[in-house]
Amino acid sequence: MPEEKPEEKNNVEIKIEKPPLGKLLATIPPASSLKARQKKISEKRIRLKYDYSLEREEAKINPSLARTLGITDLLEITVARRHRFVFKAIVDDSVEEDRVHVNPDLMEEHGIADNSIATVRAYKGSEKLGVRLSV
Repeated sequence: MPEEKPEEKNNVEIKIEKPPLGKLLATIPPASSLKARQKKISEKRIRLKYDYSLEREEAKINPSLARTLGITDLLEITVARRHRFVFKAIVDDSVEEDRVHVNPDLMEEHGIADNSIATVRAYKGSEKLGVRLSV
C-alpha cells in the first residue's frame, strides 16, 4: 500500500486587527456635548407684578431670565391666551426671576390683576409697544 499523503488544503489565515482602545473611546462623544444638544427654552410661565415707576411700553425682567429666553430688547407677555402685549425689556437685577414688572394702568385697563400668571417670551414681530395685540 502506498502511503497516503494528507490532502494539502490552502489554509488562509485571516487576521483582523482590533484598533486600540483609545481610538474606540474617541468615537464616543463627551458628556458635555450631549448637554449642549438640549432644547432651548423659548417661553416661561411667570407672575406679573405692578410697578408704578414704569411707562406703559416698558417691562422689567431679571437678567438671567432674559438670557434664558433670549430677550434682548422686546418681550411679549400673554395672559390667559387672550391678552397679548409687547413691551420694551428693561433688564434689572432687583426683579425676582419668576416675575416681570409691568405698568399697572395698562394692565387694569385690560382687566389683568396684580400677581396674574402669564407667559413671557422674546418678541419676534413688528407690532406697537405696550398695545394689546389681536389674538
